[in-house]
Amino acid sequence: MSTTAVNTPTREYCGRFAPSPSGPLHFGSLIAAVGSFLDAKANQGKWLVRIEDIDTTRVVSGASDDILHTLEAYGLHWDESVIYQTQRHEQYQAIVNELISQNLVYACHCTRKEIKAIGGIYQGHCRDKSHGLSDSALRLTQQFATSHYHDLIQGEVRIDSQLAKEDYLIKRSDGLFAYQLVVVVDDIAQGITHVVRGADLLEPTARQLSLFKQLNKPAPDYAHLPLAVAKPGFKLSKQNYAPAIAKSDPKPALFDAFRFLGLKPESALLSLNIEQMLAWAVETYRLEHIPKVQEIQVSENPNSPFCDFVTIEK
Repeated sequence: MSTTAVNTPTREYCGRFAPSPSGPLHFGSLIAAVGSFLDAKANQGKWLVRIEDIDTTRVVSGASDDILHTLEAYGLHWDESVIYQTQRHEQYQAIVNELISQNLVYACHCTRKEIKAIGGIYQGHCRDKSHGLSDSALRLTQQFATSHYHDLIQGEVRIDSQLAKEDYLIKRSDGLFAYQLVVVVDDIAQGITHVVRGADLLEPTARQLSLFKQLNKPAPDYAHLPLAVAKPGFKLSKQNYAPAIAKSDPKPALFDAFRFLGLKPESALLSLNIEQMLAWAVETYRLEHIPKVQEIQVSENPNSPFCDFVTIEK
């Protein structure tokens, strides 16, 4: 079964930026932050910040504060209090308990290695094993498989049908809640109507749409921005040691983010302060001007303080 995100006219626009505190913000992170900020403000909406620190094994000490200070240096001010996923365990467990009460959750003892050995997609091996729920990974029985949906930038997105039908993890065997669960619970709690983020999350979005349907809640509209990559298939990321963006001199990176998003700024913009640059960008921004590709290669220009961009067609 397929679902499509639909907003009712009565829903006030609410967007968000949700970084994981595994390191400082880099240029790829800035694209997601600026893209989501501009889309919210151009639509007279709210822009929220959520720290996605649920996977504590990846959290770097001090990274959350550094991210927030960086956003402030770039003039990206959020409209409500920042929420942290590590402070919301009770809310996540309440949803897990609700799904358990509906007989939609079962324990799984399969390892990643075992699943990889059979092709990488879980085949329901433990569904009828009646393993105890304690100290086990928990899977949700898929009721609303989403094999395609419409993205506001990328257009029609199609997902492998077997992956769409997969019973996926909502809680890990180590007790940590799974990203697919918490991101949906948080978007519902914050009233998120639009999600603007990187194209690396095109595939997980289908699973999240399924969970919104399972929880009988309206899903946001999704717009997946092109990824900033060092070379095709190699995105800028904290794991790949992408350099942190400068807090002391934010104008060049902000200018490049505008260029990346299709705004076509002129050099005179750099004579303005950060707030004026953002005001210009909000006025100029159009979602339809964002390149409809999944990757844009970014490289330093030795003859300029700005980056060179090469779109990568797929």
